[in-house]
Amino acid sequence: MSTIVIFGGTGYAGGNIAREAVTRGHQVISYSRTAPTETAEGVEYRTGSLTDDAVLAQAATEADDLVVATHGADVGGSPLVDHVARLTSAAIEHGARLSFVGGAGTLDVAKGGPRLVDTPEFNDEWKPEALSHAKVLDALRSGTQDLDWFYVSPAALFGAWAPGETTGAYRVSDDELIVKEDGNSEISGTDFAKAYVDEIEQRKHPRQRFGVGH
Repeated sequence: MSTIVIFGGTGYAGGNIAREAVTRGHQVISYSRTAPTETAEGVEYRTGSLTDDAVLAQAATEADDLVVATHGADVGGSPLVDHVARLTSAAIEHGARLSFVGGAGTLDVAKGGPRLVDTPEFNDEWKPEALSHAKVLDALRSGTQDLDWFYVSPAALFGAWAPGETTGAYRVSDDELIVKEDGNSEISGTDFAKAYVDEIEQRKHPRQRFGVGH
């Protein structure tokens, strides 16, 4: 079993990943800016931010897998993409695999595009976050070949406001939004976490982004 360190481990995606990983016997360390009011059994909770060099170094030293499940537009006052170089250096130095919880906005609604974020239906209020995550993905794809990474984009309906149903199953795609026969694009937090920890264990998408949906 591996040690999984999660930045944003008390958030919706990070919390679900933490709980899933613990049930499979992994050691899980969660970092968040403030101590959580609710905890999951078996998860070690710490306060700290990836913007802090000392915290990042400690996290990378202990991690087999370093998971970033934070906002894209604002991490300690700056966009997440500003920290990709630091995260990359720390992961390479300490031999950790780096992964990110992304957004659905970067997924193509059809083969060859457009991206979901570029469609007229996409909510303008969501664009800063979606485009910030897009820059993180671009940075990973254009970055050093020495970094072991993966990036997971959930379906369009994903979050505490749309918890969905735990089915124990999911589908994956390369760069396309996954849509069900009824036209909905959704994934529950629990099934997203299953897909994420499956990737940690099975390593099917090295240096790739993939989408997850029901």
